[in-house]
Amino acid sequence: MRKQFLFIFSALIVAYTSQAQTRTTRIGYIDMEYILENVSDYKEAKAQLELKAQKWKQDIEAKKLDINKLKEGLKAERALLTKELIDERETEIKFLEDEMLTYQEKQFGANGNLIHQKASLAKPIQDQVFTAVQDIAEAKNYDFIFDKSSDLTMLFSNKRFDISDQVIRVLNRTDKREQLTKKQLKDQEAKEKIENAIDENPAMQDRQKVLDEKRAAREKLIEDRRLEQEAKKKEYDDRRKAIAAEREAKKNGMVSEPAKTEAAKTATDATAKPATTTGTEPTTTAPAVDKAAERQKLYEERKKELEERRKKILEEREAAKKAKEAETQKSNTTNN
Repeated sequence: MRKQFLFIFSALIVAYTSQAQTRTTRIGYIDMEYILENVSDYKEAKAQLELKAQKWKQDIEAKKLDINKLKEGLKAERALLTKELIDERETEIKFLEDEMLTYQEKQFGANGNLIHQKASLAKPIQDQVFTAVQDIAEAKNYDFIFDKSSDLTMLFSNKRFDISDQVIRVLNRTDKREQLTKKQLKDQEAKEKIENAIDENPAMQDRQKVLDEKRAAREKLIEDRRLEQEAKKKEYDDRRKAIAAEREAKKNGMVSEPAKTEAAKTATDATAKPATTTGTEPTTTAPAVDKAAERQKLYEERKKELEERRKKILEEREAAKKAKEAETQKSNTTNN
């Protein structure tokens, strides 16, 4: 079969050699296995088939365990059994072994269920791939398109002749078109034109890759800034709520300074150890009051620090003033 294919391939190359002077022969190839692995419908169906195959393997392992138990039991009791009982058990074991091998061949054999279901699973996708390849070949004037995963032996293949990604895009476009509105369909067609131009020009593909990387970096920067703004807004809202809760508590005269300190200590313990549920409803203002107590404490410390700094500055000014007066008095005395 392979020799016949190579002969036909060679004959086609020779036939097109005479046309090489008038136009360039365009050759491409696809990788069917790569395409199938990147089609969502095939991947989902393949995952379900793998689960089914896993269930078959578990059934086979269970049968093996049962057979091994019977063998071990016969080995342990052989000295106590008559020849008729021994023959009967050996016959039973042989029957179960044959049954297990038959089941294994049925599921995983050369003509087993796994092979048949894989083939039936890939057949619809392969038909779509063949249609897409024909459309691409007609649209872009390809003379030959081969399948890298077939019986054809490709000793070397340049990546720029691989149109597998183009085929995948065509398949995905077909699925998406059924769900798009007119405006979305128009945008999709414009995007397809750009992708086709990139396929035809490798240099444009490199430039497009650089543009995509820059766009991704810009979008990431915008997202980081948005998250930062949201964090600042949340912090501001928490602070505003805490201040409002503090004012409400002071207005009602319910929180004193010792109570605030005790509330802050309770909040610290609560973060380290989860609170147990009781019959009473938890107060929703406790966290806000605790935060207000902490803010009040920081405010008092800051006020005290500023007061000490102000006193120090006044003392330094007073000392400088006295030193200047003493120097002036000394100067006047010397002049007299």
